[in-house]
Amino acid sequence: METRVKKLRILLSNDDGVFAEGINTLARVLADIADITIVAPDRNRSGASNSLTLESPLRVRQIDEHIHSVQGTPTDCVHFALNELMEDNLPDLIIAGINHGANLGDDTLYSGTVAAATEGHFLGLPAIAISLVGREHFDTAAQVALKIVNNHLVSPLTTQKVLNVNVPDCKYEQLTGWEVTRLGARHHAESMIKDTDPRGETIYWLGPPGKKQDAGEGTDFFAVKQHRVSITPLQVDLTAHDSLGMITDWLSLESSK
Repeated sequence: METRVKKLRILLSNDDGVFAEGINTLARVLADIADITIVAPDRNRSGASNSLTLESPLRVRQIDEHIHSVQGTPTDCVHFALNELMEDNLPDLIIAGINHGANLGDDTLYSGTVAAATEGHFLGLPAIAISLVGREHFDTAAQVALKIVNNHLVSPLTTQKVLNVNVPDCKYEQLTGWEVTRLGARHHAESMIKDTDPRGETIYWLGPPGKKQDAGEGTDFFAVKQHRVSITPLQVDLTAHDSLGMITDWLSLESSK
């Protein structure tokens, strides 16, 4: 008798919204090797970072059998999926993306896509954030995701790190390789843009991102510029372990007075 191999279960989320091209391209490409569930915001929530909705209820709408939209943040989406929708049959893997644009360097701190993956990590599951450094070749990023998932099938990812993947906006055959990188850094953002709305009220727009400051060899910025897929393992522990002793000594100065 032929043994049926159980399909991988993957939860997809994003910050560009449930109808975004990126997440739907990803779902289509992964459907042959995995059972896909999509839980994503009802609209664009880029820049939401790890925010949760605490002072109003989450409204969830079922769009299709395996597609739900949430009137909330990317973190809300993953939290709802894992603690309510899929509580009795958790996914094997969480993928956030494909993001419409890069998540490189310190931009990852603001990214709702990275936050969705991080929430999965917090809840004990292996998680990947994947972004296209542009808005054209989503199929390329989806093929990159497919390769990573196939690697996961052979040797499962651990839950100790979140993988932040950035894919150059080009055809798959134009990629020049893959590189494990560290996060680069930007200068601070440019000045805010002051404007006036139709009612004559003063409004402000956030300025453009700052220019690249640390973008040398080994960084995610550098890899993408060379048309390589950048994979940065992220850790969530923000503790500055090498400063614990120094801060302890600093506090002792005050207590000794």
